[in-house]
Amino acid sequence: MYKEHFGLKEKPFSISPNPHYFYMSEGHREAMAHLLYGIKGEGGFVLLTGEVGTGKTTVCRALLQLVPQDLEIAFLLNPPMTVGELLATLCDEFGISYPSDTTSVKDFVRLIQAYLLDTHARGHRAVLVVEEAQNLSTEVLEQIRLLTNLETNEYKLLQIIMIGQPELRDKLRQPELRQLSQRITARYHLGPLSRKDIPEYVSFRLLTGGLRRGRQLFPAHTLKKLYRLSGGVPRLMNAICDRALLGAYVQRKERVDTKTLLTAASEVFGDGSYRRQSRKMYQGMAAGLALLLCTAVAATYLQRTGPWTGAGDRTLAEEHRVKADPAVAVGIPMEKSVDLTLLGTKEAAYQALFRAWQIQYKPEEGQTVCEQAREQGLRCLEDGKGDMSNLREGNRPAVLRLHDERGGEYYVTLTGVEGETTTCVIGNVTEIFDVTKIIEQWSGDYLLLWRVASDYKEKLRPGRRGPLVAWLTRELALAQGRTARPGFGQVYDEEIVRQVKEFQRAKGLTPDGVAGLGTILKLTAAAGSGEPALNEAKAAN
Repeated sequence: MYKEHFGLKEKPFSISPNPHYFYMSEGHREAMAHLLYGIKGEGGFVLLTGEVGTGKTTVCRALLQLVPQDLEIAFLLNPPMTVGELLATLCDEFGISYPSDTTSVKDFVRLIQAYLLDTHARGHRAVLVVEEAQNLSTEVLEQIRLLTNLETNEYKLLQIIMIGQPELRDKLRQPELRQLSQRITARYHLGPLSRKDIPEYVSFRLLTGGLRRGRQLFPAHTLKKLYRLSGGVPRLMNAICDRALLGAYVQRKERVDTKTLLTAASEVFGDGSYRRQSRKMYQGMAAGLALLLCTAVAATYLQRTGPWTGAGDRTLAEEHRVKADPAVAVGIPMEKSVDLTLLGTKEAAYQALFRAWQIQYKPEEGQTVCEQAREQGLRCLEDGKGDMSNLREGNRPAVLRLHDERGGEYYVTLTGVEGETTTCVIGNVTEIFDVTKIIEQWSGDYLLLWRVASDYKEKLRPGRRGPLVAWLTRELALAQGRTARPGFGQVYDEEIVRQVKEFQRAKGLTPDGVAGLGTILKLTAAAGSGEPALNEAKAAN
């Protein structure tokens, strides 16, 4: 009704999971990265939780467009209530034939195992995605865990992604489910959009719906009110905005004012209590809307023709405001169109960096990346700024912040540099890129880890005594190809000052004779110690 009035081609705030309207916030990108990590891993469980309406189903819908063609997916939209129903539904989803009178769990498992072994022999992988998993009984959850025991000598035959509301996290903390909880390899809780996301979210949906650029239907003060009313929940915002546009049309207004927005919210919530508890009341809308979403997702899943680039259809990567073709973004051909801003999240890059150091990064721990590094015996340079020559000299893996040609931000872990070629990890994929293409998109920001004596806290200056001075002497000797002076607890004397200055001049540093952070970084890189290096040959020399 209001489309012609506002110059729209489509209703921009429909609650159906149309991939063209999929706004990828930072939270959604990280959720997608966790799901892709789980799919590409070697088995176990991936857990995605979030409140009703935050976009869990939408993330799953987008995931189906990104999975590789060698993946066999069973997608359970309405979780079964008994073990028998679970196994029968799993057979139906994978297309496994079984006699209609089959009731034996053992028979079902035997058929599923045979199918999984055949899938593995064909070089394919099988993934089970379970929606609304918080509704599963303990017995069914335990049976799902037992399915992951089906394995070869090297790989699990079935990978499982469980998606549910926050109650699922509480359920998995129960003692009887501790074995399942211990097998979860990646967890992510999807929250509402942040206040700063709201203008971009509304603008993105309006532009996708055909609104002429430059036209503003929701003024800034109205968007602030929208955030307070909806709590940043996408489904609630869609419902309120749709009703608000209808209200503005009826009143023949060109924009949505605050009064119209409040009236729309009152109609959506029904009882006027939106002013006091709008962040909670969206749960009452869940049942009917979830059924509609799940039906739409199921229909789309059954009709999809190409998991990466659908023939004749625009892919998710083509539709999103910050999507970029990897061939354009990094200058190399790739067989499949993958959105770098979606895969290259900060969390995925940190995980790759920690793997290079053979330590573990846990984003759910609530600690910063540097805090986790320090707990595991490493130092962290979080606000590094420089160029590729600095990284070559430091010779340590680093996380880089890049921008694609449309301004989309993504992160890569630089793990190798040799000549004009770089090796980078994006998400869970390792690629070879031309160094000039990385430089073109790199902001100059980086984060790297390094190892130094545990009690190093500040610059080492002349006159200092103790074990740190002995450590500095040994590192200088290794870097300069000399034999360290014998003894322990030397004084930072004139001879050490001379050696430090000599090293600093050789590395292009200010020769002040003080062992600060820059000097220590270059010193440990030059000395080498079997630690991860960008150039192994350089580290060995």
